[in-house]
Amino acid sequence: MGMIETFRSVVQFREFELDGTKRRLSRTADVADLRRAAKRRLPFGVFDYIDGGAEDERTLDRNSTAFGRVEFRPRVLNDVSKVDTSTTLLGKPVPFPLALSPTGFTRIAHSQGELAVARAAQRAGIPYSLSTMGTRSIEEVASVSAGTKWYQVYTWKDRGLVKEMISRAETAGYEALILTVDTAVLGRRERDVRRGYTLPPKIGLDTLLDGMIHPGWTKDFLTHDPITFANVPPSSGASDGSSAVDLAGFINSQFDQALSWGDVDWLRSVWAGPVILKGIQTVADAELAVKSGVEAIALSNHGGRQLDGAPTPIELVEPVAQAVGGRIDIICDGGVRRGSDIVKALALGATACSVGRPYLYALGAAGEPGVDHVLEFFRSGMVRTMQLSGVRSVEEITRDLVAWN
Repeated sequence: MGMIETFRSVVQFREFELDGTKRRLSRTADVADLRRAAKRRLPFGVFDYIDGGAEDERTLDRNSTAFGRVEFRPRVLNDVSKVDTSTTLLGKPVPFPLALSPTGFTRIAHSQGELAVARAAQRAGIPYSLSTMGTRSIEEVASVSAGTKWYQVYTWKDRGLVKEMISRAETAGYEALILTVDTAVLGRRERDVRRGYTLPPKIGLDTLLDGMIHPGWTKDFLTHDPITFANVPPSSGASDGSSAVDLAGFINSQFDQALSWGDVDWLRSVWAGPVILKGIQTVADAELAVKSGVEAIALSNHGGRQLDGAPTPIELVEPVAQAVGGRIDIICDGGVRRGSDIVKALALGATACSVGRPYLYALGAAGEPGVDHVLEFFRSGMVRTMQLSGVRSVEEITRDLVAWN
């Protein structure tokens, strides 16, 4: 009897979690864990579409690893019992400086797609960006989220189509417009080439076998409405994605390769709210963006999916901030994987960061609860980093907090 009591006193069995999603999330410590969980759940082609980059994927890799070159210079013996992560972005208060980047075809990760991500963003109090190539419409997203919403546009050859989408976004209460400027043509994404990947996936023997290996995703995919480009009206004559399309061929045929700074002026003529230029990759273009009158720029190489060998966003932040700082908001878009990365970007001069793949991994791994989980991971990581660095507010995150190694 004494032996049993002794055993009970030192060994306590944890309660088994019946909810499979909660159980899965309890074992994910970071974004890399969410990526591995998504890889297990998603078909190979779907995962590679989300995870892959252009050509040799050097830029994709460097986007994240470049943050490792930034070291903290923490101060100690500061009272960090209270830490305030709040700031402003486009003149509006946010609880912490993170926005969700636009991602196309989000429903391939989970049937709720953009709706799940928008709801999670509202709960976190941060902006959500809907892509032109989204699989839920402007109006559908607005119906489930009263939070801050931005709409991302590509400049199609059919300017009437662009104007129609912008008008719909304005009517639905979207507060800012993102113009993506780094996609004159689609980058060569060789993982997709190797798999012959289309959107939505074509059914063949390989995809049938893939579906059998990933039954959870397959059931979710087959028991919900077909995936389409929900914001492309049938009257445009462009494919709505209801039939399988080669994404590179589709974009190269529909998007305007003649896009220029004059088109930013045209955008201003049809949209009265703030404009963000996403895809700025040099100091010279950041300075031109200021002259064009836009309110913000996103330093971005499209997640390493366009030009392999492009500069990484975190390495651009400081020179761009030195050139244009204070005149325009600077968003560091790409490679952010922890709350500490947000602090590093702010110390170098960014106004905020934005993420895409992390929430897609989370959505693929665990649906909407996964997105809540990863957003809290970023927020709490930022709080902890500030406490360990001896800073108590965003205003105290200054250049002397970090150094390049």
